[in-house]
Amino acid sequence: MLKIDQVSVRRGSSVALEDISLSIPHAKTLAVVGESGAGKSTLIAAILGLIKPWKGKITWAGAAVSSCRPALVMQEPRSAFNPVLSLRRSVLEPISAQGTSVPGERIKRLCDGLELSAEILDRRPSEVSIGQAQRVGILRALIAAPPLVLFDEPLSALDAVTQKHTAKLITDLRSEEGFAALIVTHDIGYAVAHADEIAVLKSGRIEEVATARSFAASPQSSYGQTLRDAAISLGALDTAA
Repeated sequence: MLKIDQVSVRRGSSVALEDISLSIPHAKTLAVVGESGAGKSTLIAAILGLIKPWKGKITWAGAAVSSCRPALVMQEPRSAFNPVLSLRRSVLEPISAQGTSVPGERIKRLCDGLELSAEILDRRPSEVSIGQAQRVGILRALIAAPPLVLFDEPLSALDAVTQKHTAKLITDLRSEEGFAALIVTHDIGYAVAHADEIAVLKSGRIEEVATARSFAASPQSSYGQTLRDAAISLGALDTAA
């Protein structure tokens, strides 16, 4: 289980995150929602150890998060890859750096699950679509079977049709692979449809944490209500959700 216990993060003289407490059990998905600047990406950086909290701690099964080697799926899929390397080499490079290898059948199974052809992996990032690049990014994140995967706005660079398709692939693979997932997003409809729980983040503070179903029905915080109502008015969330 990922446990975030009363974590606060400073950026310069300002507080980016304050007293954040969250948890994600094995094989469950937590979506952290909020507008730009709420602190969502800062939270991911803290979990990855890129930023050190000045207060609180973050653990995985009682140990340092680094012990589970969490994987990250980035917001901008093409920029996540070395432009001069084939996608296959970029996918396998982290594994090779650890002195290990991945069975070919695992690569094929993940490619099949992500609806990627083996031929695509021999191309460079500029030679595939944004949607294909994002799915290869998910492949790279899952290749070593990490127990924790972090998704930083994984759909924002995709068109509406590709967003829906990729969201379903992520959910299906999460169920199949059994990893815990943290998804930071401003897309309330996506969070409600694909997360087990939703945490609402505003100005570095948690406003509420609720199951996706209860959040869709009746948010408990005024800010959560604002986010949900805005999603409904934009057609991003069915009022029957």
